[in-house]
Amino acid sequence: MASDPKSDLHRYLKAARDALLWKLDGLSEYDVRRPLTPTGTNLLGLVKHLAGVEAGYFGDCLGRPFPEKLPFDVDADPNSDMFATAGESREDVLGLFARATAFADTSIEELPLDAPGVVPWWPEERKYVTLHLLLVHQIAEVNRHAGHADILREGLDGVAGLRSGTSNLPDQDWQVYRDRVELEARTAAGMA
Repeated sequence: MASDPKSDLHRYLKAARDALLWKLDGLSEYDVRRPLTPTGTNLLGLVKHLAGVEAGYFGDCLGRPFPEKLPFDVDADPNSDMFATAGESREDVLGLFARATAFADTSIEELPLDAPGVVPWWPEERKYVTLHLLLVHQIAEVNRHAGHADILREGLDGVAGLRSGTSNLPDQDWQVYRDRVELEARTAAGMA
């Protein structure tokens, strides 16, 4: 069976989105919002950020503006898309993400892979793109942030893996494994 390149790319993008979203499942309001790294990375902020990225790359960059004003202004505050304000509910952010990805999916479905676009914030020599390049870029972007979310979630409550119900991790005693890795690191550093 021959594959369809656009469908393949779109399927990988959707899978990455799903991997990101399930990292919020079952967490408290505080845990989805609180900064979990020195630079303030937080789970709900990753979703909010990616909502804006989806709306931008598959909207304005393709001459198809997203039909609503985004609830942040990265020109005024470069990190305003990286966290949810106290006035934004989890449902607000997840709803924005759902609308942005549905909008992006429409662009992806309606346009050919060679549809031209412009990413004005990219350097001059790279800013003229196609839908194909935007799809590849967005798959990388979402997977990068899904990886961040995976590590953040594991640090919160030990939940790890690719998707809900299928961890894709071996069934083993993780403390024994961690201790082994620690011993190898100490030995290599001359500390054991």
